[in-house]
Amino acid sequence: MRRQWFVLSSIALALALSGCQSTEPQTQSEITEPNTTDDRDGCEVGNTPIDSEQDCDIAKDGVIDVVHPKEDIAVKLEPKKSKREVSEAPIVITNVWDRIANQSQFAIPDDKRLLVQRNWYLKHPEYMARVVKRADPFLYYITEQIEARKMPLELALLPIVESAFDPFAYSHGRAAGMWQFIPGTAKRFGIRQSWWYDGRRDVIASTAGALDYLNYLNKYFDGNWLHALAAYNSGEGRVSRAIKRNKKLGKPTDFWSLDLPRETRAYVPKLLALADILRNREAYDFAWPEIENVPVIEVVEIGSQVDLAFAADLAQMELEALQALNPGFNRWATDPDGPHHLVLPVDKAQGFTTELAKIDRQERLNWVRHRVKRGDSLLRLAGKYHTIAAIIKQVNDLDSDVIRIGQAIMVPVALKELNAYALSQDQRLASLQNIERADHKLVHKVVSGDTFWDISRKYDISSAELAKWNGMAPNDTLQPGQELVIWTNQVSQDQRNDAIIKSLTYTVRNGDSLSRIASKFNVRINDIKKWNDLQSHRYLQPGQKLKLFVDVTRLKNIG
Repeated sequence: MRRQWFVLSSIALALALSGCQSTEPQTQSEITEPNTTDDRDGCEVGNTPIDSEQDCDIAKDGVIDVVHPKEDIAVKLEPKKSKREVSEAPIVITNVWDRIANQSQFAIPDDKRLLVQRNWYLKHPEYMARVVKRADPFLYYITEQIEARKMPLELALLPIVESAFDPFAYSHGRAAGMWQFIPGTAKRFGIRQSWWYDGRRDVIASTAGALDYLNYLNKYFDGNWLHALAAYNSGEGRVSRAIKRNKKLGKPTDFWSLDLPRETRAYVPKLLALADILRNREAYDFAWPEIENVPVIEVVEIGSQVDLAFAADLAQMELEALQALNPGFNRWATDPDGPHHLVLPVDKAQGFTTELAKIDRQERLNWVRHRVKRGDSLLRLAGKYHTIAAIIKQVNDLDSDVIRIGQAIMVPVALKELNAYALSQDQRLASLQNIERADHKLVHKVVSGDTFWDISRKYDISSAELAKWNGMAPNDTLQPGQELVIWTNQVSQDQRNDAIIKSLTYTVRNGDSLSRIASKFNVRINDIKKWNDLQSHRYLQPGQKLKLFVDVTRLKNIG
């Protein structure tokens, strides 16, 4: 059996649902979705140009603003040999995509929205090649789950539309994972979320939740799969209201006739366009890369919490590869409250299980014995050892938050340095924040009352940019003490490369002038004018607030 390398995770920061590539090589961060293009040939169907600018916009609708925070991770996987392969009996279906295409059910209408989406995919085979690499480890498993429930196998294409098959993807509507669940819907369908673990990114848990939700929606809409898919994108309430509105007006109530959000109006056509191309890829002469119709991963029960670095060593894998197959774990270990399973390559699973059974559960984590000192508290210890107070209380059987000087506290700690766990939540955020977007990076420490809008005004950036740079949504709540990264070009032109830039607000005093303030903070007069949009002829007024970007390593005594 040939050895395979599968690619997990995703592009550094593609701000779209999926990746659009031209014939020239592109960097990962340049890959965008079809509707970010504005070339005229991207709005043609076959050789017939679309006949209005409004119709051209159809191709530019419906992109979910999805961020892919990590570069692709290569994981070596060995497909599992089946009994039929061992006996050299012929295998009828050797490609999972054939298995899906052969059992496809959805009708493909002659609708302009679908034709435009299909045309875009046909013009960008490089995008599909990239998506298929990410789908490789999980597609067989997902197809098996859909088939076992007797659901349409086209649903295996839905993660392409949702996330480009990236379990680490998230959108600024607070959706996360391959199936793009928002927190509330995830909770509704039993997907666990905690400090340690986010089941929305766990391919096993999120696939079960997504299929549960889709089954529910299909029943809710009396077996109409297009209505169910539209509701998966925008909610059953919105689709129900659109149906009722059309009924009241005497209009048809099929998906194509409903007044739905622009994103949803493009969402279903995207899936159908993919299904059409898959079913007829030879006729379209479309290079859709194959995936072998054999399992390459196995879900292994572990029974307790385990350090991921310890598990990787036991499985004889690289830590990053193990994390890539288990993207639901936020930290350096699995969740003490479960789920107690790991996804492993099939050729590693049995050996790992055998070795794990030899090890006592207490030895699956690294521990420190901390003697409580004056000033210690559970919160302080949690910060020191990168855990949470509830875990310290739990492992020490503490009834309250009170600890005594001299008391011995046992704390679970990571086996390796935290930056070794490259795909943990903190490390992914650090990678995202460090992507260079302007000449200078500033750090803003959140204070009580701060909002994205206030901070964005202060630094003259957009709220959407600020949230995106920090892995958040603009409507997320900020926490005092939280550090946000700001990228800006609005700093002094003579700043050194090793400058530490901080922003501050200066209140003008009696006798102040631009020259005096510039000298005090070692900045240029023209920069102060630019940062504050000052006119040359205007005088400063006592009490006036000025925004300054200052290199703190070069500050003079400003007392």
